[in-house]
Amino acid sequence: MEKSKELSMDLKKRIIDLNKSGKSLGAISKQLQVPRATVQTIVCKYKVHGTVSSLPRSGRKRKLSPAAERKLVRRVKSEPRITKKQIGQELEAAGTQVSLSTVKRVLHLHGLRGCRARRKPLLQKRHLKARLKFAADHMDKGKTFWRKVLWSDETKIELFGHIAQQYVWRRKGEAFNPKNTMPTVKHGGGNIMLWGCFAANGTGTLQRVNGIMKKEDYLHILQHNLKSSARRLVLGRSWVFQQDNDPKHTSKVVKEWLNQARIRVLEWPSQSPDLNPIENMWTVLKKQVHVRKPSNLTELHQFCQEEWSKIQPEACGWLPKAPIFVTQQIFVTQQM
Repeated sequence: MEKSKELSMDLKKRIIDLNKSGKSLGAISKQLQVPRATVQTIVCKYKVHGTVSSLPRSGRKRKLSPAAERKLVRRVKSEPRITKKQIGQELEAAGTQVSLSTVKRVLHLHGLRGCRARRKPLLQKRHLKARLKFAADHMDKGKTFWRKVLWSDETKIELFGHIAQQYVWRRKGEAFNPKNTMPTVKHGGGNIMLWGCFAANGTGTLQRVNGIMKKEDYLHILQHNLKSSARRLVLGRSWVFQQDNDPKHTSKVVKEWLNQARIRVLEWPSQSPDLNPIENMWTVLKKQVHVRKPSNLTELHQFCQEEWSKIQPEACGWLPKAPIFVTQQIFVTQQM
């Protein structure tokens, strides 16, 4: 049997008006060509609820009870990597069959949404202990200390490798119009390796590395750029040099030269790129360079040098404050 359509609001109101004027249910039914039972239902509903609008319906019975929902949420919190499909299979094995949209709706109601997992260095127990020790030793260091740290690191910059999301205005069917696409090149079209340093006062030397950098190459870079960068940035005598624990950095020849040159080295925990604010500087540099769209590696190197020198001290000044916050977070988190 075909389901009847619901009466319009105007027709329902006419039924109520005719009923108020004293007409019987049968007379209203004949006049408006509406079944008498329908007229009676509308009139009774108005007398009880004072409205002819549709009232909230109970809907279908929920497949997951409140207790089952809480169990589902606990399961996801204990294992965030579990998929909706796996959750559905576990519920089905327990005797409850629900759709994937139901699983997603329940998780959304409890504030849980699917997000891309952040990529972070793999930390073993020895790394955690070293990071906690670093936090405890440096948590009380003031801004004066961090402003005298000369941060350093290497980075690779690809010619066409900077992946930035770009939005375009286009019509349907124009997705592959050359104006609406971003060209890509295999292997980034070539790349250059750079070593750089900076402090709160500004940027230091940016040195290109030819080929694969060995410990001898790294030592040569330090000998010709480290002290000159410190003098140019006016770090004074009590400045501290930061480098990570790359085997080239911790090699015997590099350690001996640093000791002979009387350069203080900041003790650095392994697997801790998130502590080094120069990572933010590399992001700034790469964005500014690729805006200029270099066409070859020579231009890429030239633009890197120019944009590195353009970075203002004001932009550098806030970055060394990051380790203060991060060390506090590490200390508090790992003490819990």
